[in-house]
Amino acid sequence: MAGTKRQRDIAKALTALLPLAPYIDAEKIRADAYAPHMKTLPPSIAVWLATIAHIRHVHSEYEKLLGEGYDRDSARFFVIGEINDVLARWRATRLLDADDDEIRGASEGRSPPCGGDVRQDRGGQRRAPTSQRFAKRTGKSIRRHS
Repeated sequence: MAGTKRQRDIAKALTALLPLAPYIDAEKIRADAYAPHMKTLPPSIAVWLATIAHIRHVHSEYEKLLGEGYDRDSARFFVIGEINDVLARWRATRLLDADDDEIRGASEGRSPPCGGDVRQDRGGQRRAPTSQRFAKRTGKSIRRHS
């Protein structure tokens, strides 16, 4: 196996995380994990973040939800199930949890999407009334944070 130690470590982390990922998806995830902004992260975390971003943009309705006016946090929340379905098909050793920092945006100081009829976020973007949209899309209701 050629390449730097980091490239070998990323390849190992990718194989460990996604043993049945299709080659074309695995190569895109690998390339994203090599990105300069990921170089300070441990290989396993870089692979995980690259995986979630790839699945979100390529294998879910995330982009469609953004196009419909949902804010980023709400759109991310609504595609958790789709992301986990893909991860399960690829026999991933980890699934995405709604409490993960990737979903909540904790690294950027944002709070998780929660229920309510908030129509705009602080940036003026439309924000989905999460509990109603979730119930409509899935037939299930969500807990409100207290």
